[in-house]
Amino acid sequence: MSEEKTQKTQTMQFEAEVSQLLNIVINSLYTDNEIFVRELISNASDALEKARHFQLTNKDSMVDSDLPLEIKIRVDEDAKTFEIADTGIGMTRDEAVRNLGTIAHSGSKEFLSSLKENGSDIKDLIGQFGVGFYSAFMVGKKVTVHSRAVAKDAAPVVWSSAGTGNFDIRETEDLPRGTTITVDLKDDETRYAKADEIKELIKKFSNFVAYPIFVNDEQVNTVQPLWTKNPSEISEDELKEFYRFIGNAFDEPMYHYQFNADAPLSIRSILFVPGQNMELMGMNRLDPGVSLYCRRVLIQSEVEELLPDYFRFVKGVVDSEDLPLNISRETMQDSALVAKLRRVLSKRLIKFLAEQASEDAEKYDEFFTNFGMFIKEGVATDFDHREELAKLLRYESNKTGAGKTVGLPEYIERMPEGQKAIYYISGPSREVIEAGPYLEMLEEHGFEVVYCYEGVDDFVFTNLREFDGKPLISADQADLKLEGDVEKDDESAEDSEEKPEESADDREAGDLASWIKNQLGEDVEEVTVSKRLVKSPAALINSDEFMTTGMKRVMQSINKGGMPMGKLTLEINPKHGILQRMNTLRTKDPDSDLAKQAAHLLLSNAQIAAGMLVDPKTMMEQSQKILEAALGEE
Repeated sequence: MSEEKTQKTQTMQFEAEVSQLLNIVINSLYTDNEIFVRELISNASDALEKARHFQLTNKDSMVDSDLPLEIKIRVDEDAKTFEIADTGIGMTRDEAVRNLGTIAHSGSKEFLSSLKENGSDIKDLIGQFGVGFYSAFMVGKKVTVHSRAVAKDAAPVVWSSAGTGNFDIRETEDLPRGTTITVDLKDDETRYAKADEIKELIKKFSNFVAYPIFVNDEQVNTVQPLWTKNPSEISEDELKEFYRFIGNAFDEPMYHYQFNADAPLSIRSILFVPGQNMELMGMNRLDPGVSLYCRRVLIQSEVEELLPDYFRFVKGVVDSEDLPLNISRETMQDSALVAKLRRVLSKRLIKFLAEQASEDAEKYDEFFTNFGMFIKEGVATDFDHREELAKLLRYESNKTGAGKTVGLPEYIERMPEGQKAIYYISGPSREVIEAGPYLEMLEEHGFEVVYCYEGVDDFVFTNLREFDGKPLISADQADLKLEGDVEKDDESAEDSEEKPEESADDREAGDLASWIKNQLGEDVEEVTVSKRLVKSPAALINSDEFMTTGMKRVMQSINKGGMPMGKLTLEINPKHGILQRMNTLRTKDPDSDLAKQAAHLLLSNAQIAAGMLVDPKTMMEQSQKILEAALGEE
């Protein structure tokens, strides 16, 4: 480094390679010029923190010891200047050379060497090179620094540079303690001379800095960083104000959760469940709602890596002093550490929701009504937390009554002796499910059946497969074998050396099933005699191993009825009056038109009971033909 003396001013020129580095910092390091406001405020905050510590230990030797610790920003649209002043630790002449010239002293050669050797993008390199101050040159054609160090005998100093590879420095007089940075803005960056623009950037990046920030004498950072406070010291009004600020929201939070930890990272966080689910209200898919801070300064908003996607409805702040950031402090670096942070936050949030469900079931039901879709998404997609997430599911059942719900742990607790599975049935509503044929045998055995009203529920249970060692079985599944008495009867029959001969009634029921299958053709895979139906004449049973009837119903709805139903079996109850009369008709006359139309209408009714789409025109024609046949021709 060479020096040139001009009266009291010294011009210090960077080496050529450092000038190259300065050019990279100014033109390539940051993705957005507005970041310079955050960087300069962060530096000012650091200087104030050092002054605070000095004041605690060396107040007698401190210049201007009564000055309040604060940051003042002044902008002048006419002069096209941005000025930031702090009452912090300040700098001597030597410190100004060293600190503002850090780019030439803190590993700049190694930094450039690494960049050349690895061919890496500048933002991918890790390091602490003190480059934040130089972000001012992205928007400024000249930067001037006035500073006075904290010690009483230190002489004030003035540092200035146009960012072209050299800087001027000289001693001066009559400056208060601290540092003032004046940026003469470039002609195309004059928006940073507008007070409203700077206020918005402070609220975005630096609102939670520990010290007051003023813009043209008006304090901007009035919302407190609640994650740094003891939960018992936070009022409801503060929570609401903070939630609305960080979430850009107008509603009130349903839940809030404050979580602090010291390992594996130092974490301070506060998370909110909103009062409304905007996705459920028909809005676009939500963006992640949790922002990452480092020492109260925003590093990244709407961070996808902090929580799983199914927690995208959660809003809040995660602050950590230990997060490894890249050189521009705009993104996180250590993916393994971030993944660990994600697991910790996910686990704690799931545990928190489980505690809320236990403490206030009614309020949790309200939460699940609004946000259950996200929990179901988690069960279907997050293998690591699937079992714990499944505990958060809530459904109505044949044992709860309308509007009341049961969780899977509670379901298992009240299972009768002999029941070894969890049963569920899907349908568009409670009324449709209970009017259908699928509950009859299950209810005769006293088994509880979970009601699934949404198409995604079948997908969730199919992926979950079992809970707490109990298989999840759809009540419309083919070859449904109930636990307890039915299973024992089947085992007894299998153990006997000789199976009983088929009765005449069984043969006749089998013949009826074959005749109905001939009439329906490819509309069903097969027609069988049911062992589950008690009151209903027939039921459509799912024969597909990997797709439930509920899934098919959803697919059919999406395709407006155009998708084939797939493998479906029609089970008939030959003891029902309708089937007995149909059997009488077809026995007397195998070509009976009335019996044939009745078979088709039987299938249509079974489709309706299963919640599937039926062509109303076809069903109306079937009904008219049956009426005509029943009433006779004139």
